[in-house]
Amino acid sequence: MNAVDLHGQDELRELYRELILDHARSPRHFGGLPGATHSAEGINPLCGDKLTLYLRLDDDGTIADAAFEGSGCAISVASASLLTDLVIGMPVEQALGYFDAVTSRLTGSGAAGPADIDLGKLRALDGVREFPSRVKCATLAWHALDSAINRRPAPASTE
Repeated sequence: MNAVDLHGQDELRELYRELILDHARSPRHFGGLPGATHSAEGINPLCGDKLTLYLRLDDDGTIADAAFEGSGCAISVASASLLTDLVIGMPVEQALGYFDAVTSRLTGSGAAGPADIDLGKLRALDGVREFPSRVKCATLAWHALDSAINRRPAPASTE
């Protein structure tokens, strides 16, 4: 790899850091969601992150609205903010495809999710792979999404 490639990667990493900080400082769709049809709690016992994810699904299985509330580290809040921003207007099946893609990418589990998924801004979360203890922070909201859609009564956990 030449110096230009390394410089470009450093710039990209900095842009991703800025995106994470922006979503952590000013989370999108933060708060309750009146009329939610689905919800799930998420708990990361290692870090103390706790959130509740709310979804309002239309009759056709489209996520009409999404929101979250709770407290957690910057990575956890930013991930939940990115998630809610992404899934609004999305069919449930596609949202579950993103769940598979994001969690497998961050955990290195090998299952890549659907091939047609463009992670776009979600690639900002890639940096947490360098810090294994932070992966659970980044995936918490995604596990809550899966639990909410599938109506699992127990809180979603990263353990």
